[in-house]
Amino acid sequence: MPRDVLVAQAVFDLMARTDGFDVLELMHDLTTHTVRLVEVRSAGVTVLDSDGRVDYLTASDEACRRLEEDQVELDEGPCLDSTRSGSVLGPVSLRPPGPGRWPRFTSRARAAGYSSVASVPLRVSQGTVGAVNLLHSGPRSMTGVDLQLVQVLADTAGICMHQRRTLMVRNEVIAHLETALDSRIVIEQAKGMLAARLGSDVQDAFARLRAHARSRQLKLTDLAHLVVHGHIPAELDRTL
Repeated sequence: MPRDVLVAQAVFDLMARTDGFDVLELMHDLTTHTVRLVEVRSAGVTVLDSDGRVDYLTASDEACRRLEEDQVELDEGPCLDSTRSGSVLGPVSLRPPGPGRWPRFTSRARAAGYSSVASVPLRVSQGTVGAVNLLHSGPRSMTGVDLQLVQVLADTAGICMHQRRTLMVRNEVIAHLETALDSRIVIEQAKGMLAARLGSDVQDAFARLRAHARSRQLKLTDLAHLVVHGHIPAELDRTL
């Protein structure tokens, strides 16, 4: 079946990483495959830092990014619960009356047009290091099979992080994720600068950065550093 082929390609893409790969790029690819295969509106990744705090790492679009940041700021929401518990959450409907445990998050998510949420844990062999969060707005509800598929993708990414040149224990994986959190800030600065320069929205600017990095086999973080410091490749420095 065509979808089976897409699933196999996604698993292969998440596993086929060269030594020294960028963890942030891996997580972004995870959200991209999730949105395409499960047909949810948005997907994001939250992770634990070395102090056990939950932080937003990446998201498939700007609306999801803002809600991930809101959850961290409000200290409530499905991605925080799933990251902290290490368990599957949902699907949970956000339609009125909605879940009473996330009143502020639910209000903001409904205002952004989302109708249901779900999360699956991001795991390595020694335990949970984060969660993959799904935000849905269509009439079709997410199913248990959808969550099983996302769990397979998340587990594949977890295996990829674990099976680097040397096997890493959970704390080492978290240290790499903290580096990715720092990289996220640089990438957000770069896409903002590029969007302002080209007169585009930040989502289009990020797509340009990602495509340029991939076509030239550059790390997205390295390209973002160049842009932030004013060294914008000619191929990117073109008006729309």
